[in-house]
Amino acid sequence: MARDVSPIDETHVVLGQLTSPHGVKGWLKVYSYTSPIDSILEYPEWWVRQGQTLTKIPLIQGRRQGKALVVQLKDIDDRNAAEALAQADILLPKESLPELADDEYYWHELEGLRVETRSGERLGRISYLFETGANDVMVVRGDDEAIDRRERLLPYLPDDVVLDISLEEGRMIVDWDSEF
Repeated sequence: MARDVSPIDETHVVLGQLTSPHGVKGWLKVYSYTSPIDSILEYPEWWVRQGQTLTKIPLIQGRRQGKALVVQLKDIDDRNAAEALAQADILLPKESLPELADDEYYWHELEGLRVETRSGERLGRISYLFETGANDVMVVRGDDEAIDRRERLLPYLPDDVVLDISLEEGRMIVDWDSEF
């Protein structure tokens, strides 16, 4: 799932994380936020963020390893170099993402939208989304302008729960009882 990109870099989106070394030849394990998980391997160059530093590193190769992914990055050729990248975020410029149909959205586009019921009650803002298998779920957190400070889990079901999305206005209209 996409996480927040730091304010100093609003032009990129986080696609995953380099978690730990894999073997002694510089390979790294990857936790991918993409769906399917191996679609992260379709991007030939990654921006790797460690703290406030972004470094562009070409992807040499990658593959599934059990339920996870492992990758080889350019100039990372031993375990020590791989350990130095452990826990680094993998970013991609937003402009490099494939274009979606008009009624499709990337999660990072929905995060931060204010959520209102069809009757105009403000429930809060979308904090993040996650997959459940059956459908995606939006975590909506109440804020100062919301009817309360509750955290609500709303299913992301277009044309059922999600009635309208306006990225330009920064809002989503939902068919949801504010008591839930």
